[in-house]
Amino acid sequence: MKMFMLKSIFLSALMFGSVLFGMQLANDGIHRMKGFNDANFKGAFTVNENTGGELQVSLLGNDVDSHDLQSKKEKLEEMKAYNFFSTMGKSLAEGITNITDRAINFITDQLSS
Repeated sequence: MKMFMLKSIFLSALMFGSVLFGMQLANDGIHRMKGFNDANFKGAFTVNENTGGELQVSLLGNDVDSHDLQSKKEKLEEMKAYNFFSTMGKSLAEGITNITDRAINFITDQLSS
């Protein structure tokens, strides 16, 4: 059992290292393929701090503001869109919860008597 665990941990560490190495190779390949260093080249997700100490978040070049997210949430709540799968999932989850509660109560009642 000790050898199995040792082999498993070694194999996991080797795979983790391989993934990191592959990501680094891909990053280097992208920079070589581009052919030049561009200071304007930004990642997909950037976070900057402005002079007022506020954080500015940019996702794919579009600025993200908490007010935008709040207004979108309010708009979705106003729409009250009916989602069949969401409703089915909620009812299924409630049913399974009730069944397991009843089963646990039944088992505990049987053990205590």
